[in-house]
Amino acid sequence: MAKLSVDISNIFDFVSSKQVFAYKEELMRNQELLESKTGKGSDFLGWLNLPSSITDGELETINQVATDLRSKSDIVVVVGIGGSYLGAKAAIEALGNSFATILPNKENPIVLFAGQNICEDYHKELLELLDNKSYSIVVISKSGTTTEPAIAFRLLKQHLENKVGKVEAAQRIIAITDKSKGALRKLADQEGYRTFVISDDIGGRYSVLTPVGLLPIAIAGFNIQALINGAKEAEKNTGIDVRFDENPACIYAAARNALYRKGKNVEIMVNYTPKLHFLTEWWKQLYGESEGKENKGIFPAGVDFTSDLHSMGQYIQEGERILFETVLSIESPLKTLIIPNDPANLDQLNFLSGKRYSEVNRMAEQGTILAHIDGGVPSIKINIPELTPYWMGYTMYFFERACALSGYTLNVNPFDQPGVEEYKKNMFALLGKSGFEEKGKELRRRLGEF
Repeated sequence: MAKLSVDISNIFDFVSSKQVFAYKEELMRNQELLESKTGKGSDFLGWLNLPSSITDGELETINQVATDLRSKSDIVVVVGIGGSYLGAKAAIEALGNSFATILPNKENPIVLFAGQNICEDYHKELLELLDNKSYSIVVISKSGTTTEPAIAFRLLKQHLENKVGKVEAAQRIIAITDKSKGALRKLADQEGYRTFVISDDIGGRYSVLTPVGLLPIAIAGFNIQALINGAKEAEKNTGIDVRFDENPACIYAAARNALYRKGKNVEIMVNYTPKLHFLTEWWKQLYGESEGKENKGIFPAGVDFTSDLHSMGQYIQEGERILFETVLSIESPLKTLIIPNDPANLDQLNFLSGKRYSEVNRMAEQGTILAHIDGGVPSIKINIPELTPYWMGYTMYFFERACALSGYTLNVNPFDQPGVEEYKKNMFALLGKSGFEEKGKELRRRLGEF
C-alpha cells in the first residue's frame, strides 16, 4: 500500500545521520509526554486521539447539515480567522478543481471566507456579490468576540436577515462555538441557530479535524469520512508504539531540529502544485504559533514552484545560508495531460513531445533539489501518494503530531500563543475601546513621534 514518507537523505551533507538520530530518546520521551498528557499545554490535547474517537454519528450529523446548506445555497460563507478557516481552506483548495469558483456546479456551493482580514474593499465586494446570490453562513469562534470575524459576522448577519428575513436567516446560519459560554453561544441560543461545539481542549490551529474544518469541507462536497480515515491511519502510524526510524512524525521533527541547531532557522515549505498553496498557509500558522516563542523557533515560510523559482529562486540558491526546504511531493497526479508534437518546433521543445506534464514537473522538482543542495540548502522531502481526502487527512494529522513533538523538543508550549494578544491590545487602545484610554494616549504619542 502507498504511504506518506519522509525522505531526509538530502540533509546529510549538512547534518549527519548520527546527529538526527541523537534525538531518538528525546522524541520518544516527548511521545510519552503527549500520550500521558503530562507535558506543557496538556489541557489542549483533544486533537491527539480525535481521528480514532470521532463517531460515525458525529460525521453523519455534519453531513446532514452540509447537505441542507448545499440544497439552499449558491455560496456558503465561512466566517473565521486563523485555525478557524485555514484548515478548511487548505483542504478545499487541495481537493477541488483549480477553477471551481468559476465553474457551474449544481451540486455543491462555492465556499468563500470572511473575517480572515479587516479589509474594507474585500468585505464590501463580498456583500455586493451576495446581493444576487442565495447564501448561508458558517460562523466559527469560541468566544464570538474576536475582532475580525465578529465584525464580518455582524455585517453578514444583518445582510442575510435583510435579504431573507430573520426566521429564514436563522435556518441559514450555523454557529461553531463554545459549548456553554461566550457571545456567539448566547446569540446562537437566542436566535435558534444550529450549532457544533469547539471542544475546550482543542486549539484553533489543531481544529481542522473537528466540525471547524469538517463542516466547510463537507459543504464543498468532499468525503469527510475518507478524510478521517486517513487521519486515523496517521494517528496509528505516528503513535508512541511505532519505532523512531519508522515514525514519519519523529523523523521530520528530528531532522528539522537538527538543522535548526546547525543555524538553519528558516524552513521553506515547497510545493509543485498550486493546489497546495493554502496547505502551506495552514502549516505556517500551525508551526509559527506553536514554536515561535521565548525567542526561539524555526521561521516557517512558503513558496510555490516552479512559479517562485523565477522570483525567490535566486535568493534560495545564493542568498543567506540560513534556510532549509521541505518539499511536498505528490507522487501520482489525478489527471493526465500529454505534451503534443509541433512540426515547426520553433520553441525547440519537441524533445518533450509525448511526455506527461507531470514528468516535466517531476524533473523540475528533482533538478531543483539537487541545485539547492549544491547551493547549501538542505532538503527534506515529504512524499504524499495522491491529493485525495484520505491523504489530505493523513497529511494534516502527520503535521499536527510532528509539530507537537517538535515544540516539546524546543522546550516550549506548542499549544498556546501569548504573543498574539499584543497587537489586539494596541488595536483596541487606538480604536478607543473602554478600559484602554491610557494605553491609547501612550500609543498615539508614540505614533506622533514618527
